[in-house]
Amino acid sequence: MVKSFIVFGLGRLGSTVAKTLFNMHNDVLAVDLNPERVKAVSENVTTAIQADLMDEDLFEDLGLSNFDCAVIAIGSSLDSAIMATIACVEAGIPLIVAKAPTKRYGHILKRLGAHSIIYPEIDMGVRLAKQLTDNGITDYFELSDDYGIVEYEVPEEWVGKNIRDLQLGRDFHVNVIAIRRGTDLLVRHFAEEILQKKDIVIFFGSDDDLKGIQNERVDEDH
Repeated sequence: MVKSFIVFGLGRLGSTVAKTLFNMHNDVLAVDLNPERVKAVSENVTTAIQADLMDEDLFEDLGLSNFDCAVIAIGSSLDSAIMATIACVEAGIPLIVAKAPTKRYGHILKRLGAHSIIYPEIDMGVRLAKQLTDNGITDYFELSDDYGIVEYEVPEEWVGKNIRDLQLGRDFHVNVIAIRRGTDLLVRHFAEEILQKKDIVIFFGSDDDLKGIQNERVDEDH
């Protein structure tokens, strides 16, 4: 089913989101003040327009009530992000996702009615720090202040065993949600799958419990 999206702000995040949604066969209207950014995505979205979000009349012309989702990817102008958020809320758009460079910025947009706030810079910093400091972590995704998803490369001690043998849920209170093997992602019936060297096990759990697995691996390595 084709959905309709409007994307405000065509920086790195906004343009990537807009083009990806369009490539997934959705209708996408992309909006930015910078004409060069608009031109850069014009052939990769349904419609791209150059407009000033501080112009209150603009939002009436856009027909916001017709969209299923709005993505507000404006990081450089809080005023513009506020205007876009208020307009989308008043139009009753079912899902409003807003980018914020700081927690304070995000808190403001959340209070105004944005349904979801993403923090690209903060999230990327957390992911990088996790990869640099946590033994065995190949990637990290923060779901909240206390919970996340991590990808661990299988240690030597796990090779030849399966998830059921390791009893990770019992010992560490985490959930295994998938196994990545090369380009394949195993998401069903993986509990009996014999782990191989270079497999990646994907866990969901609290930061404390996920840290427990990492600490166990440090002890094993030493």
